[in-house]
Amino acid sequence: MLLTMTTTRNPATDLGFLLHKHPGKAQSFPLSAGTAHVFYPEASDERCTVALLVEIDPIDLVRGGGTSLTQYVNDRPYAGGSYLAVALRAVFTTALAGRCVNRPELVDEPFSLEIRVPSLTARGGAEAVHKVFEPLGWQVEAKPIPLDPEFPQWGDARYVDLRLTGTQRVVDALRHLYVLLPALDGDKHYWVGQDEADKLLRAGEGWLAGHPERDLITNRYLERRRPIVSYALAQLAEADDVPAEAEARVTELPDRPEPLAVQRHGSVLAALRAAGARRVLDLGCGGGALLRVLQKEPSFTEIVGVDVSASALDIAEKRLKDKSRVTLRQSALTYADPSLAGYDAAVLMEVIEHVDEERLPALEHAVFGVAAPQTVLVTTPNAEYNRHFEFLEEGRFRHADHRFEWTREQFRSWAEGVASRRGYDVRHLPVGPVSQESGPPTQMAVFTSRKEAGA
Repeated sequence: MLLTMTTTRNPATDLGFLLHKHPGKAQSFPLSAGTAHVFYPEASDERCTVALLVEIDPIDLVRGGGTSLTQYVNDRPYAGGSYLAVALRAVFTTALAGRCVNRPELVDEPFSLEIRVPSLTARGGAEAVHKVFEPLGWQVEAKPIPLDPEFPQWGDARYVDLRLTGTQRVVDALRHLYVLLPALDGDKHYWVGQDEADKLLRAGEGWLAGHPERDLITNRYLERRRPIVSYALAQLAEADDVPAEAEARVTELPDRPEPLAVQRHGSVLAALRAAGARRVLDLGCGGGALLRVLQKEPSFTEIVGVDVSASALDIAEKRLKDKSRVTLRQSALTYADPSLAGYDAAVLMEVIEHVDEERLPALEHAVFGVAAPQTVLVTTPNAEYNRHFEFLEEGRFRHADHRFEWTREQFRSWAEGVASRRGYDVRHLPVGPVSQESGPPTQMAVFTSRKEAGA
């Protein structure tokens, strides 16, 4: 099977820097059932083409396990699909992660690209190919391949000759292919489990959540395995809570059986229970992901969700099943609102990093000075942990709308300053698995007022 990527952006040979493959060298990489070869049929300042040729050994296919895809007679060596996606990952790992050590400025530069897959498995035919690629900004040409040109009455095979043209970042183009080639194929040559859903979420960050065919893509990529599909769609729905102009990047831990968002919810819920809170504020509630968790806890008698975005509140309202104990309110967290005073606890879960640092004193005054609940929970990303996210480009935040991401020392310094100024004690808790060098992916501060409750 063959895939080529061509650019005419001058100098076109800069493509080699982004792919970490020198245009003057041919390289080979071992796969589980064959070999992937990378070479450049043409390489000049005006035009550069990289080719990925994947040779599949049918004997190795059989040794890999006795599924319907691993028999002696099959299309795996010839048609682009899940094997081609695996080869992309094996050969272009660094490029898929958005890293370019020698020319980092190229990562964010859009390139004029033409991608060709002469034989692509496409269940659903050319129509399915158009549905998944066109919303991403690609011009699509998908020519059906006849079963046999000598017998046109037999009709078309399930393969197309694909040509994509468009102006895209190279990292985005690779991630589109990595997800959509196996989704169009609809069959995997390996077991699909929880880790496969996490791979989908990481490679789909920033584009899959808002894709009009995200359900179709997710179902086919995960071979319609219902529990795993449900898990992935739930995470994509949460990512889609973010306004469209704020592109999500990384929210999940690599290869974890439980997503980081779920671990955050559990940590917050445990801290609220420990504090004995009954009336709770969710400040910066967004589309209501945490509200849906809180409303299942019968000990909370009143829950108020506050957010500056009217559209996010509309989403939250539609997704809340029981609104008897939940109230939604539109307000900016940097503005003092005396009506929010008197609650037992307030939660700012992944919120402060969306506020400009020079506005944090105003947030501090509004939350700790005016609302002044007995307990305040604040979670925020730990910048030191970002190195563990495979698909997070070096030097970038986890979310395009983040104004900052703090190290553990920076967060601790801010939290202790707030506690000292506002009459609170503060303790710090990790959320997620802790790296000895980097700490946890999420850091949480639990503030407890020194004043007697109700005083």
